[in-house]
Amino acid sequence: MTLLPSLLRELENPNLSVNSRAELCCEAAKALEYKGEYEKARKLLSDYWTRIGGHPKLTGLDQATAGEVLLRAGVLTGAIGSKDRITEAQEAAKNLIHESLTIFQASNYRKRVAEAQTELALCYWRTGELNEARDLLKDALSRLTTHSEVMAKAVLRLAIVECQAGNDSKALRVLTDNAALFEKVNNQTLKGSYHITLGTALRHLWESKRRGDFLDRALIEHTAASYHFQRAEHKCYLANVENQLGLIYFNINRCEEAHQHLDHARRIHMRLRDAGTVAQVDETRARVFLKQGRVSEAERAARAAVYSQEKTDNHALLAEALITHGRALARLNRYGAAFIAFRRSFDLSEYAGNTNRAAEAAVAAFQEIGEHLGAIEGRHLLPGHGLSEGKLLLERDVIKRALEDAEGSVTYAARSLGISFQALTYMLNTRHKDLLKYRTPVRRRPRRPAL
Repeated sequence: MTLLPSLLRELENPNLSVNSRAELCCEAAKALEYKGEYEKARKLLSDYWTRIGGHPKLTGLDQATAGEVLLRAGVLTGAIGSKDRITEAQEAAKNLIHESLTIFQASNYRKRVAEAQTELALCYWRTGELNEARDLLKDALSRLTTHSEVMAKAVLRLAIVECQAGNDSKALRVLTDNAALFEKVNNQTLKGSYHITLGTALRHLWESKRRGDFLDRALIEHTAASYHFQRAEHKCYLANVENQLGLIYFNINRCEEAHQHLDHARRIHMRLRDAGTVAQVDETRARVFLKQGRVSEAERAARAAVYSQEKTDNHALLAEALITHGRALARLNRYGAAFIAFRRSFDLSEYAGNTNRAAEAAVAAFQEIGEHLGAIEGRHLLPGHGLSEGKLLLERDVIKRALEDAEGSVTYAARSLGISFQALTYMLNTRHKDLLKYRTPVRRRPRRPAL
């Protein structure tokens, strides 16, 4: 990336105006962001902004330049806060970016408004507020009429939001419809991000549809992502590719290869002191351990992931880690603790509007501890009501979702839940009669004529 050295040379010019110097610092900081060097970017802005949680010094700057400084400070607050697990960092980032957005809106800077909205959406994504992130990104894209890095970033983040929400077909469509945009973009980090996001959507679709071509394409996209991230010298994103490859090999039951990629990813993130992403690797590793039957190791890895994610504002990743931890606890016969983990994941996902993740938590609870909930009946594990009520609510939610997804077929709903047709019919006829309206009418078989 030749832009950065050129910008740094320009900053050595003693005749720069106050506004020109600030603008160059912001542009150089953005170039460092694309390499994942957030601390270097922060230091570059030290004349205007000194610490996470502090407000930039804007004295002497015109409105447009002040908006740029606020935007860069907000972006770095969010990035460093996520990496270092700084409490309330995302809220501080939102405030700074929103302040810059207000300035750009007042001056009717359409492209800068869209850029601020795109960065603000990332903060909402980190806190699991997917609907807010999606709305911001769609509004940003409506303002952009020509191909640019800002448009590419907005498209990418919209696809990431849809993946997080479980709308992988939508994410795939967003990315394929905009393939020409990423062919024109020269930014290697954006190119790599396009391929890794496309690969993630394809992997998710393979997991649900089991089409071999999706898996083959996912591996190709991950290879392309590695190439571009190497050219961008973005070590953190390179490690993320390794984590994604670990997930792919996990899904095709090549667990030892999965561990090799996860070991590589973890070493890189540990060197970068990126605890939040280490937690994601630990969650993936826990899944691999579960598949191998190494349940105690899975529980330890998942517990470490939950502990780390609890220190961040990323509710979506915490909810994901809680599901894996719940599965491990259930298989260690710790049903009460497992129930709490599943319920927390369900509640976090519902609060954030992530209905697909909430459904995943409910299904996991149903599959892992459905037969054992009676054994922990009476222990008041849930605030405000007893476990019996909590069990029934969770059970009802997951059965309703399964019936809706199966278009009323009890046979297919039972199969998706991992239980027998007879067991689901019994639950419907006894505990959840109100859900009978969601099933297709029972077809009576004609009696055989008497011989």
